[in-house]
Parts: sequence; C-alpha cells; structure tokens
Amino acid sequence: MAIERRIVLRSALALVGAGLASPVLTGAAAAAPTVTVYRDESCSCCGAWVRRMEAEGFSVTVVNVDDLPARKAGVHLPDKLWSCHTATVEGYVVEGHVPPASVKRLLSERPRARGIAVAGMPAGSPGMEAGARKDRYPVMIFGNGARPAVWEWH
Repeated sequence: MAIERRIVLRSALALVGAGLASPVLTGAAAAAPTVTVYRDESCSCCGAWVRRMEAEGFSVTVVNVDDLPARKAGVHLPDKLWSCHTATVEGYVVEGHVPPASVKRLLSERPRARGIAVAGMPAGSPGMEAGARKDRYPVMIFGNGARPAVWEWH
C-alpha cells in the first residue's frame, strides 16, 4: 500500500512539474480575493460591475452607504478619480469601473500605491457595457505621495 501511494505521489508531482496538472490549493491560497464594494443602493451599473467581478472569480461583499463622498475621502481618493463606487481589496482601493484583469494585475504585482481607478463611467467599461459604444480609457494608479498616473489603457 505504501509503495502504491509513493507511485501515485511521484506521478502527480511529475505531472505538476511538466505543467500538465495543477496542485490542489488549500486554505488561504485557494480563497478568492474578497472585494468590498461601497456604493449607493440605487446604482445599477455598480451591480453590473459586481457581477463581472464575481464572474472573474472574486468574492464580493456589497455595502450600501448613504454618504459615498465621505467613504471616498476616508480612503484618500483624489477627487478627479471619483466614479460611482469605491472598493477595497487586500489593502488597495479600486475606484470605479476597473476591469477585473487590472485588479488581478494589481494583486499580482503589488505596486507601492494606494490603489487604481477608472474615473467617471466610460462607455464599454465593466458594468457600463450597455450599447454599442466602447470608449478607450485609462486605469490610473495613485497614492503614496505621487500624482495619479496612467497605469494601463483599456
């Protein structure tokens, strides 16, 4: 029996090493990042953004707030980056209709920043897909004393 277990274990490790199988993750490593979204309850595009994030594997908690500007001020979000909802994930601020891929990049690279933002509500951005129009828009990175700067374009 012990020999069979060793053979199975060696085979599994060989497959993982060859990139043909992925290891099973347990505990915190397997958990999806939890995004907490602060929004006005009546905002429908915020709900659409939440659904996009969930579809991309994020665990999302929604908190309806009456004073969203106070929440934005509390996380030191520059006024010119404001959008309709503010989120936090693993110590970062994510403002507005940021694509899930950008949030994944943020969590992977872990830059020294307060967060990333998509200012306003660009047509075609996640949660704003209604209609045929799709604007090109920047995802801005901000915080830690630096001026907001373009991090990537979508």
